[in-house]
Amino acid sequence: MSAEPSPLRLAVLLSGEGTSLQNLFEQIDAGKLDARVALVLSSKVDAGGLARAERRGIPAVAIARKSYAGSRSFNDALHAELAKHEIDLVVCLGFLSLFELRNFEGRALNVHPALIPAFCGKGFYGHRVHQAVIDSGVKLSGATVHFVDAEYDHGPIVLQEAVAVRDDDTPDTLAERVQAVERRLVPEAIRLFAAGRLKIEGRRVRTD
Repeated sequence: MSAEPSPLRLAVLLSGEGTSLQNLFEQIDAGKLDARVALVLSSKVDAGGLARAERRGIPAVAIARKSYAGSRSFNDALHAELAKHEIDLVVCLGFLSLFELRNFEGRALNVHPALIPAFCGKGFYGHRVHQAVIDSGVKLSGATVHFVDAEYDHGPIVLQEAVAVRDDDTPDTLAERVQAVERRLVPEAIRLFAAGRLKIEGRRVRTD
C-alpha cells in the first residue's frame, strides 16, 4: 500500500499584516487545502504576519530589506533560511521586494491586486494600486495569481478574476472586494500546483 502524500510545505513571504496568511490558515484548518505553512519570512521586522505565524508555532523570521545593500545579498539571506525547511512552494502574499527564484523556478507564486499587466510593477502595491485604478477611470480591476519570474508582477498567469470598479469606490472599498477574490484564488492556485495540474508553456499556464 502506498503512503499518503504529505501536505505541500509552503513558505509564505510577506511584508504586512498577514491577512492573506490568515486566510491560508483558515483554509488548511477547514480541510480545504492540503498544505502546511512551514515558514514565514518578512521583509519588515514589524510585520503583523510574523505574530500570526508565531501564535501557531510556525517559524517566523524577519529579514529586513533595509539591512542589506542590494537585492542579491538580501536574497542570499532569504534563500539561506528557505534551505533549512524543505519548502515545496514559495507563496508571496504582499511581499514588497523582488524574490530571486534561484532553485525555485516554477515553484513560486505571487498575488497582485489588479489584472496584470495593468497597474503592476515596482511601486504598485496595496492601496497605491487601487488609487491608480480609480484615478484612471477604468471599469474593471481584479486579482491575479501568477508564477514569479525575474520582474515585478510579470510571470505567467495562473488565475485571474475581474472586479467591477464602482463610481463611488474608494481605495478601501475596492480593496475589500479585490481581497475577497484573492482569498479564493490563492488557495485554488496552491491546490492546482499541489495536484501537478499547472504547466508553464512560455508566457501561458495550462491547467490540465
